[in-house]
Amino acid sequence: MTPTAPTTPFDANERTAWAGRAEDYAATFGRLCAHTVPELLDAAEVFGGTRLLDVGTGPGTVAAAACDLGADVHAVDAEPSMVDLARRAAPSARVELAVLPELPFPDAGFDVVVANFVLNHVGRPLLALAELRRVLRPGGRLALTIWSGTPGAGQALIPSALQAAGAVRPPHLGPLDPADDFPRTPDGLAALLTTAGLQSATCRTVTWDHHATADTWWSGPASGVATIGLTLLAQTPAIQSEARRHYDRLATAFHTPNGTLALPHTALLATATR
Repeated sequence: MTPTAPTTPFDANERTAWAGRAEDYAATFGRLCAHTVPELLDAAEVFGGTRLLDVGTGPGTVAAAACDLGADVHAVDAEPSMVDLARRAAPSARVELAVLPELPFPDAGFDVVVANFVLNHVGRPLLALAELRRVLRPGGRLALTIWSGTPGAGQALIPSALQAAGAVRPPHLGPLDPADDFPRTPDGLAALLTTAGLQSATCRTVTWDHHATADTWWSGPASGVATIGLTLLAQTPAIQSEARRHYDRLATAFHTPNGTLALPHTALLATATR
């Protein structure tokens, strides 16, 4: 039997997509993803002295919060510009470059492993989870978040604007191979954790309204951040302009009295042990 390759074209596209985009991400979607950090660390049961690994640290939001709790923090990210940001955000953490599903740590080296919106950026989620399990000590705890397969209305705003403008997603930005994908539901994520050899897997839904101005929220994809951003930038100038027009029209449903948008989002928060 031919062994499963650890990475896929999806992974290669992710590396290209995020190259040099740390500052733009931190100013836009990074603020969105920061919402789950307190719940993530609470679910992971992080205390002073906890040996914690933050995988896919991005701008270092989770790592910095874990340091504030007194944890002994290591953090990794696959993108050099994210590593630079994380080192500034969490100067007491040890931050280095590393790419799932191969981490530069020995077996059973951590009490806790956390991954905030990371599993949606790997081509082989099951292999990635097996690697996170490997570096956990027996009895250690894993906590992670991903976006739900049933998105909140705010999550659909920009995709709806692109669809209304006739934007077409470039073929190279396609989804996971169906053989590697899994249901983005509480039961589906918990089952994947169990298949990866983790125990006592649980998963729940987390919902919140993300607040941002219309211009700030649009600036993420307009800067090429994430798949939605690369999709926008791949369109003709006319379609990009039309997408912004539809965005402004659709965004009126989310306006608040203080001039921001209140954008409902839905994520999954899962925990398990080794």
